[in-house]
Amino acid sequence: MSTDKSPYAAFATLLASTGREVSPAELHGLLLGRSCAGAGFEADAWLTDAADLLGSQTPDNVRQALVGLQEMVKGELAGGEVAVVLLLPSDEAPLAERATALGQWCQGFLGGFGLTARDKPLSAEAMEVLQDLAAIAQVQNSLEESEEGEGAYMEVMEYLRVAPLLLFAECAGPVAPAPKPSVH
Repeated sequence: MSTDKSPYAAFATLLASTGREVSPAELHGLLLGRSCAGAGFEADAWLTDAADLLGSQTPDNVRQALVGLQEMVKGELAGGEVAVVLLLPSDEAPLAERATALGQWCQGFLGGFGLTARDKPLSAEAMEVLQDLAAIAQVQNSLEESEEGEGAYMEVMEYLRVAPLLLFAECAGPVAPAPKPSVH
């Protein structure tokens, strides 16, 4: 492994401590997918879904990191951000590694979305986004180490930074603020 100090690399190291081969990108995609489909931001439900990937004996430090990741996602989705930050390898990583992680992210997103959305009817635009994610998950090996390949990767990554927001707006809607106590 390189001397990469990115959040992705740090999360990969942490996940490796579980003894399971889990991609940080897939895990982040799962979290975003389930959140965009309306799962809410209850930590226990997220940890239960994550345990399917990580195994039931998730160490405390990994659980804390997962809750922190969920808080970051909640802030992005509920905070009116115009794009989300994807948990992917740094730009210094080889394009093949970044493209593979992008595909894993899409697979995780689709899995999390499907786990939560069930049979909710979706708009044509939302269906198109999900079809795009499925297509992106399949093309991960077709990007070549070239300027054109880099450009295609960046274009797809930018799309994936905004696509979840459309699905979140349609399926999960705005997150209501905590109710203020009434004085009677």
